[in-house]
Amino acid sequence: MDFQHADVFAEAPYTGNSVTVFMTEGRPLPPGQMLAITQEFRHFESIFLAPVTAEDESRWRARVFDQTEELDFAGHPLLGAAAVLHDRLGGGPARQWTIHLPAKTVTVQTTRGAAGFRGTLDQGRPQFGRVVAGAEMDPVLDGLGLSQADLVRGLYPAVVSTGLRYLVIPVTAAALARFAITAADFAARLAAVGAQYSYLLDPVALEGRHWTNDGRIEDVATGSAAGTAGAYLARAGRVALNKPFVLNQGRFTGRPSQLQVEPRGSNGEVETVLVGGHVAMVAAGTLRSLPGDGIVTPAVA
Repeated sequence: MDFQHADVFAEAPYTGNSVTVFMTEGRPLPPGQMLAITQEFRHFESIFLAPVTAEDESRWRARVFDQTEELDFAGHPLLGAAAVLHDRLGGGPARQWTIHLPAKTVTVQTTRGAAGFRGTLDQGRPQFGRVVAGAEMDPVLDGLGLSQADLVRGLYPAVVSTGLRYLVIPVTAAALARFAITAADFAARLAAVGAQYSYLLDPVALEGRHWTNDGRIEDVATGSAAGTAGAYLARAGRVALNKPFVLNQGRFTGRPSQLQVEPRGSNGEVETVLVGGHVAMVAAGTLRSLPGDGIVTPAVA
């Protein structure tokens, strides 16, 4: 099984957020095998691609895994996968890809120029969930080592989804720099307010951070969360509709990344969110053996 390693939201290799793109050639793999492969490569996420039909090379099925589970949606693996497809299949300076995830179908535009690849993912219409305020927010803040004083005045945490339900938490620059997930039951605290994950956002500097719910791994650049942050900021009037802005992430991991986000809509309503950035090719290879069928692997420590 061939694979390529790409860095997303990166103008050069060894920056941005890495991903491994596996070409399964339509061979079904058990979820346990895909999880084991992802853990072996130790990128934050991996994506496994198979063609929908042999006649249409622009349509692909995809499965995305992080170090612990399969994800319904993810941003940077989809951008990386589309750029890898463009790299492998060619077809001119601009291409459009339709990628079918188990729970959602998305389109990705890619361009190829002298500086390399660039991708733009249409995340679709955001779903706005609960605003979480007052005492209801305290268990989440406590699990982050924060308090109400760390929130930005005039904005309230809210659940937003473009495929994954993030609790977008507007915090000060100082809080963004020092927070840490310390509560063993942090996932349950998020679930209590209708969220799967948290995304801490400095709405002044337009910078964000995301960690796994166990607090062990910080993501370099979270494409799925960038879409929710764009929708959140547009609804709050902090960014303009139909005008791209740059969201920064990864500074605290030593891999600063820039995500271009454009919430689109009219009359104050966000109808879709585009998230894009550069993709740099790093390596290609062949997986020479597979884990055993039905393997169950532990979470990475």
